[in-house]
Amino acid sequence: MLKIAITGSTGMIGSRMVELLKNDFIFVPLTQEQLDITNRETVFKTLSEIDFDIFFHLAAYTNVDGAETQKELCYKINVEGTKNVFEATQANGKQFVLVSTDFVFDGSTPPYTETSDPNPIGYYGQTKYEAEQLVKGQAMIIRPSYPYRKEFTEKKDFVRVLKSLLEQGKELNMITDSLITPTFIDDFAFAVRELLQNFTTDIFHVVGADSLSPFEAGKLIAQTFHLDESLVQPTTYDEYFAGKAKRPKNARIISLHTNSYPMNTFKEGLKQLL
Repeated sequence: MLKIAITGSTGMIGSRMVELLKNDFIFVPLTQEQLDITNRETVFKTLSEIDFDIFFHLAAYTNVDGAETQKELCYKINVEGTKNVFEATQANGKQFVLVSTDFVFDGSTPPYTETSDPNPIGYYGQTKYEAEQLVKGQAMIIRPSYPYRKEFTEKKDFVRVLKSLLEQGKELNMITDSLITPTFIDDFAFAVRELLQNFTTDIFHVVGADSLSPFEAGKLIAQTFHLDESLVQPTTYDEYFAGKAKRPKNARIISLHTNSYPMNTFKEGLKQLL
């Protein structure tokens, strides 16, 4: 059975992966307390002392707005941290997987496939792209998009944030003129299982089966959970992100690879949450 050393194992994606795939892999969780990825000496020492086949790197600075003001910290974690764990993994002759993001694209010329040229428009996306460049051709790169899951008390994804606000009777201003590609984390985990069992140093988009506007997503959430649809009101991309870090406007992400695990549409994924 493959041994997977994993950072970010207590996060929204990582914790669900460990839970769902515990019978498929032996996970070696490396929490932030156990491994400071920004400390190069500690990284090399720790990775030389543990037994693993693949290093699955999920840990990252992911606050998109915060990245614009905390650039030094964001760079230290996303670029320098990735460099440390990647080079330590290579020194031990092991395989490496980097979990990146669809935010490496600018959202101007969709759809985006694994062969599309990245052009990040925010600092978070820029650091993730720099991390990709460090490992490209020598590691597997996986890009999810707008992940969501049923339960996770430590952090709410966009689906549970919107659901909670609707349950409180709060009006939501949702963008009509942009696209997102929501990804059900259970699907992501099972698709990644296939990739880890058939490791290659390629780029993979592991994303939901369809793209839709945030406005349409809000409406679907309201419909699925029998909440007040009239609370979902339209706004534009420019209005919503005025004064905020820009996100890819039309993030229609698709995969050229035929993965053996079928991904759910957003509507299907929401039904799974029920």
